[in-house]
Amino acid sequence: MKTNCAVPTNSGFGRASIRAAIAVLACATIASAPKATLADEGGVSFWLPGFFGSLAAAPQQPGWSLTSIYYHTSVSAGADVATAREITIGRIPANLTANVNASLQARADLGLLMPTYTFATPVFGGQLTVGAIGIYGRTDTSLAGSVTGALATPLGTLPFSRFDTISDSVDGFGDVLPIATLRWNSGVHNYMTYITGDIPVGAYDSTRLSNIGIGHSAIDAGGGYTYLNPQTGHEFSGVLGFTYNFTNQSTQYQNGVDMHFDWGASQFLTKQIQVGVVGYVYRELGCDTGAGDRVGCFQSQVVGAGPQVGFIIPLTTEVQGYLNLKSYWEFANQNRPDGWNAWVTFVISPAEQTPSAPPRRMIAK
Repeated sequence: MKTNCAVPTNSGFGRASIRAAIAVLACATIASAPKATLADEGGVSFWLPGFFGSLAAAPQQPGWSLTSIYYHTSVSAGADVATAREITIGRIPANLTANVNASLQARADLGLLMPTYTFATPVFGGQLTVGAIGIYGRTDTSLAGSVTGALATPLGTLPFSRFDTISDSVDGFGDVLPIATLRWNSGVHNYMTYITGDIPVGAYDSTRLSNIGIGHSAIDAGGGYTYLNPQTGHEFSGVLGFTYNFTNQSTQYQNGVDMHFDWGASQFLTKQIQVGVVGYVYRELGCDTGAGDRVGCFQSQVVGAGPQVGFIIPLTTEVQGYLNLKSYWEFANQNRPDGWNAWVTFVISPAEQTPSAPPRRMIAK
């Protein structure tokens, strides 16, 4: 697919430079990190906000690309999430009516590898990209606080009080996340649709605080838009999606339907440097359900925003690299941990090939 944005010869942002950025940035924006710190019952969704970013809907160069990511997150949560986690790991039995006054801390350091392939032949008039994400890393989680309440026994109701200090960690592989996107281009306007999901093969144990896998399958789909003007270097992208979560068979718990909106805005300062801001809004629309749900509807939400910077790195005449750094600070959370996270992304992808000039004898007159 070709973008039809004409660029004046005196513009500081040549079409080839912007197209080069598109090829690497659009690939980088479909990178995801796992739900590393808690199970769904703890308020963490399959969808990790920040999955999409700048140039999400812009066309890519056909061929293979490889995205590698280092992801770090540090989050905390209060009594709502701590209560849900204590129930999930079996620390609060069904016959205990408990009040939990505790806090939870978690961090993750993860490496992701995502190969993708973009087809040159149009599919439904658009550009098809398919790929999958593999994950390896470490997560650490701790919980501390008091549990008080009433314990039902055959002899009657007895008062109960306990102070918990729990911590654990896990190293291992995460779930596998396949993904497919279709993109369409019309001048400065770009459109896309996507579908992804979770194959639950990662390190997961419902009795453990720390997990890299989420313990259940999920399907997520949505669409997005990118405005990209090569004449000015202006760009804005937004992607809206929804997640359907299947039941976690280990806990008989099912998360409600999730809604998420990821966005990014950037400006190309030069042909190789791009700066901007990124953000997301996440909201659970449906209630949690299932035989293992003892916390009720438990709808979660969070909002995040932060800066980004990118650098285009020519490698060879046929291959180029792109380095992107972005970070999010979270707020307005409900029934979900919040904190901050940082992404370091490096993409290797095909460079735009400029047609070679015809032999001089063919153009001489």
